[in-house]
Amino acid sequence: MFSNLTGLEITYFIIALLISMIVHEVMHGVMAKALGDSTASDMGRLTLNPLKHIDMMTTIILPVALVLIHMPPIMAAKPVPFNPNRVKFGDYGAALVGLAGPMTNFVLAIIGSIVAHIFIYTSPQFIDFLGIFIQINVILMVFNLIPFPPLDGSRVLYAFAPEPVRRVMERIESMGFISVLFLILIVFELVSNQIIGIENAVYNFVINL
Repeated sequence: MFSNLTGLEITYFIIALLISMIVHEVMHGVMAKALGDSTASDMGRLTLNPLKHIDMMTTIILPVALVLIHMPPIMAAKPVPFNPNRVKFGDYGAALVGLAGPMTNFVLAIIGSIVAHIFIYTSPQFIDFLGIFIQINVILMVFNLIPFPPLDGSRVLYAFAPEPVRRVMERIESMGFISVLFLILIVFELVSNQIIGIENAVYNFVINL
């Protein structure tokens, strides 16, 4: 979706991605605080300061490594911490915290589309930026809803899954960064066509509002 970007478009991409990832993570913390867990707030993570959200491994090293092996440059901000034992409604509250990020990206994509429609006859550069901004937020929404640990969708699945499935998910999440590599190199490859199809459908819905 982002092949053959020009130098200026690469700048747009980086700016849009940073904004989208940071707001995504902050909203996880906002939802957690609304449900009774102040962990993110206590650690100073409810801020739009990008330095608070950059992770050396997943924000910098991972995308560079993927580019070097000719794969899409997937990156992620430093996850906002929360304590699922402190939120209201137990596992369902944790699921709401998980959903807060992807749903924020969906709202950002809609806002980008509305602004693009309003200013369609103004600066072409601004419209190009909004187009990239919308695409990034759609991708972040769909990708993070994949029900595979440690992605946000796994929180939703965990809330409704039977105990045997929960145990498997806990083992996968305990693998840490290895589970992220497994997701990118194996799981994502198996379902990439379906994910791209969903992304295109959501994108078309958003831009045609």
